[in-house]
Amino acid sequence: MTIATAGAKRRAQIVSAWSFDVFDTFLLRACTTPDGVFERTYELSGISRTCPNVSASFVQHRIQAEARARRTAKEKRGTGEVRIDEIYSYFPFRLFGLARRQLNDLVESEFAAELELCRANPDMLRQYLDMKHAGHRVGFISDTYWDSDRLARLLRACRPDLRWDFLYASCDHGSGKSEALFARYLTEQGFDAGASFHVGDNDRADIKGAKRHGIHPRYYPQATAQLASKFQRETTLLELLCAGAPSRLDHGARTLRRMVAARNAERSPAFHLGMTVLGPVMTAFDAFIARRCAEVAGPGRKVALAFLGRDGFLPHRIWEELHGPTSAYLEINRRVSLIASADTMQPLVDLLSKVLKIDAPTFRDMIKLLPPKVAMFFAGYPDGIAPGEDLAEALPELMDASEIVGLAADLRARLLAYLRHTIPGFDGCTDLVLADLGYSGSVQKALRRVFDLAGLEIRLHGAYLISLDDAFDDVTDEDSATGFISDLVVTPHVKRMLIRNIALLEQICCSADGSVRDYDGGQVLREINPRPASQIALAAEIQAGGLAFAKSAEDVALDFGLSPYATPDVAARWCTATLARFLLLPDEDELALLGGLKHDVNLGTHALAPMIDGDFIRRQITARGFSAACTSAAPPMWLAGSFARLSPSNAYLYTLFGANRLPADIFEESPCGQVQIGLFRANTEATLETATLYRTGLGELRLRIPLSRTMGIAMIALPLPKFAKDGLLHGVTVQSADDVSDAAESQDVTGIAADSLIYAGIQRNGSHYRVENDDACLLIPAAPMTQDIAIYSVAITPLGSGPK
Repeated sequence: MTIATAGAKRRAQIVSAWSFDVFDTFLLRACTTPDGVFERTYELSGISRTCPNVSASFVQHRIQAEARARRTAKEKRGTGEVRIDEIYSYFPFRLFGLARRQLNDLVESEFAAELELCRANPDMLRQYLDMKHAGHRVGFISDTYWDSDRLARLLRACRPDLRWDFLYASCDHGSGKSEALFARYLTEQGFDAGASFHVGDNDRADIKGAKRHGIHPRYYPQATAQLASKFQRETTLLELLCAGAPSRLDHGARTLRRMVAARNAERSPAFHLGMTVLGPVMTAFDAFIARRCAEVAGPGRKVALAFLGRDGFLPHRIWEELHGPTSAYLEINRRVSLIASADTMQPLVDLLSKVLKIDAPTFRDMIKLLPPKVAMFFAGYPDGIAPGEDLAEALPELMDASEIVGLAADLRARLLAYLRHTIPGFDGCTDLVLADLGYSGSVQKALRRVFDLAGLEIRLHGAYLISLDDAFDDVTDEDSATGFISDLVVTPHVKRMLIRNIALLEQICCSADGSVRDYDGGQVLREINPRPASQIALAAEIQAGGLAFAKSAEDVALDFGLSPYATPDVAARWCTATLARFLLLPDEDELALLGGLKHDVNLGTHALAPMIDGDFIRRQITARGFSAACTSAAPPMWLAGSFARLSPSNAYLYTLFGANRLPADIFEESPCGQVQIGLFRANTEATLETATLYRTGLGELRLRIPLSRTMGIAMIALPLPKFAKDGLLHGVTVQSADDVSDAAESQDVTGIAADSLIYAGIQRNGSHYRVENDDACLLIPAAPMTQDIAIYSVAITPLGSGPK
């Protein structure tokens, strides 16, 4: 102990000075990026009133003015350091209806924006005060266009009792940290570089600049490279999906995420995903639910809150963590609620029409009986598995409606007993708020019918993360339904794209239990949970990260003076950007982590549907074109992830399509020539046919070859030298139907195995090929046909000169 104490004293004597970078180290801003200050300047200066909806132009002109000022200073003085008034001297005043004499007004507005947005970083403040109390010299060195007087005002505005031994602003000295500012600091203060430390976030200026002068650097990055990449994609999506909204002022939501992540750095990738992505979304959603409950409450009202399982499991856990045990978790799904609400056969027909596949045992489990006609219906399908749409159409002829009504009444009684058991004081409630991921309120509407049939006058209020708002017109006047991410936040086109990919979020948020199938004495009877244990464990780890964010967010927000959820529309926009980035533009780590997940369809079958199938998308693009691939029906359940599996650019193009920003005349195919192909029958008789060659907006060539069964074709010969001597063969696919139009539109696309293709006179290395002579050709074997028409499609990216 004596030796350790002596060592600590010696180290304390050696350290003589600690300098701190100011912006993005000691001070943090409550905006997404530093140029959020410029966006706020646009508002505070009054320009937003005289020139509305041009904040992006203002910000870019402010950035360009600084670049011009620094460039000019470099040319004239040999340094790029400038003051704020020099920057605004290059600003286009007339464009924004200003006179040049108002330059100082703009400077004051920007400084006011800094005062409003800057916060003292409590982590850095603690380190700063510790060093000061230990007797070390402490102060600030900043690369900034604010002079030391204004810098001092800003520091004291964030921390009134702050004291320092030195303060250096680069614009006062005509040199930055990566140049000679550190040297001036050491000389003027008389410090030994080897006994000095500098803390900062910029690798070039703070770290390499300090090292160059012998100062010990301490790196304090704002975010990991991975998190910074996510933020960049989020900003892009906010500007795309929420066009016209301020894209930098988020009331500190991103700063909060950075700081929470920084305090929980050493965790698993799944936990980190929950903390940096899922947690912020669900915490913002929690604030929305709390507002909805407050809006519903009033004199004479007794309001209960319930989260709908299974998807509402994580939101319920977050609510309990933040608000205590003041809500219920209801295990109720669309199937149970629709059957329980039936007083005719129609609700069951509506339910079955949404089921992909169903068999007789599952049907019997759903409604507790299997009439002979229904059993015969299933027997007419391969393996006894029928499409739900077929069963829905046939059901009125297979069953008596009275059978359904009787079964529904029994289930309704069991459901109401469960509600009374789960929701304290249920019969005394005047209003019940139902929180769920969304989307069209089918459970809420079914419960409304259940309550009406039971004579219960409890009002129902949906509080949904995502809402299909045009589905709520039939909600009764007494009830209500509101989405956090509503059509007032993003367009219906965007909303449907998000919901098409929402299965990923559902699987991450849901409980580890199987789906409810019935109730007994107030207890839940569940189906088996077909998801593998590894997937359940992964979801639990992601949820743990989300819950950890929610637990610490309030304290961190208080530390930094942030209110990220105070303005509902701003919170909704950034929640949308965060969720959309995750669902639509996942990074490679997320694809690796989540790509193997399966979706528990939970209706009509215990089968699991794949989340990602990149090969499926590749075949769809080859056979049907990019836009048609973007409209593919499930599975795969995570369509955007499947596009991302091909490449990030494919995922972004899919996002543009979903946002209605992908011009068909640019990205779809157009004719670019014709080519003669050889068709060989089994008896070696051959004919030549002319096929049209198409070029896509991405430069790929498409060739489609329709065959009829009567032609008896056994082999297709494709003369590659005629249009692409050197290229990448992306694949050969086939679609079948009983007529050409149905075949061309069919999503059932089969890929021809690459090893079954014959490369005659062609060198091949993987997907790359090169023609050796002008007689070379690609031979495609034609499989025996079971339908009248087959369309073979070939996709090639030419690497040399393409067709003329």
